[in-house]
Amino acid sequence: MSSTIETTQKIPSTGSGDETNDEERFEYELIIERRKGLQLLDWKELVAYRDLFRFLIWRQIKVRYAQSAIGIGWAIIQPVFSMVIFTIVFGRLAKVDSDGVPYALFSFAALVPWTYFSNAVNDGVASLVSEANMLRKIYFPRLLLPLSAVAAKLLDFAIAMLVLVALMVAYRHPPGMGIVMLPLLVLLMSLSAAAISIWLTALAVQYRDVKHAMGFVIQIAMYASPVVYPTSLVPAEYRLLYALNPMVGVIEGFRSALLGTQSMPWDLIAVGTVSATLMFISGLAFFRSKEKIFADVA
Repeated sequence: MSSTIETTQKIPSTGSGDETNDEERFEYELIIERRKGLQLLDWKELVAYRDLFRFLIWRQIKVRYAQSAIGIGWAIIQPVFSMVIFTIVFGRLAKVDSDGVPYALFSFAALVPWTYFSNAVNDGVASLVSEANMLRKIYFPRLLLPLSAVAAKLLDFAIAMLVLVALMVAYRHPPGMGIVMLPLLVLLMSLSAAAISIWLTALAVQYRDVKHAMGFVIQIAMYASPVVYPTSLVPAEYRLLYALNPMVGVIEGFRSALLGTQSMPWDLIAVGTVSATLMFISGLAFFRSKEKIFADVA
């Protein structure tokens, strides 16, 4: 898909009629020039629309909390309830290994990034379809919609992290030196959510089945990630293949940084970073190739 540059050119007027003064009349002609090739990101355009980006993030946060009876409590209830269920089913009944730490901590350290990822992807995939009227009325970089959905969920993530810190205090389990890696892991987590959201939201505009299938897909993806079990259960020969799921490195990295369950899994993080980056770049290319039809089919 080629992008366009709009410029104006001043040309003398060819209109007829008597002139009342000696000033030369001009008309302005709109010239549209097409850039060759596929431009994945127009950084100048994104910067120009930064105020809209901040507004979209704030609106999503406001709608989620202001129009809810429980409000900010949803950011706590979802991971906490999942942790309780997983602790009973997998920790006590199935007796899944938890790398030597209480299973409640083990599962919650995984649920914090996973809950962010799943919710961000769900909202990101639905972003274009839910804003169909906006797409038809005004122009703005369409990429802002899925990216704002991913960014807005970072508030829920921050709240859940505070609950995790409280749980670690209750269990008297201080973090190790690996905690300095958390910013990198959060960046990888956000990149992974953005990559999947960009890919699927472009598909969801044309194929509404994508939106309906998200609940099932996210559930399958959770069990394909080490949320309820450690990566030590995965055979060594499949470890790097398993790490193509970028959330594998994120989750195990969180456990290493906060709980010290193992040394930092650099191999998983490296493979996940490459995988997430490639998905993000290819997602941008696919998104831009479909961008011209969004307003027609949304």
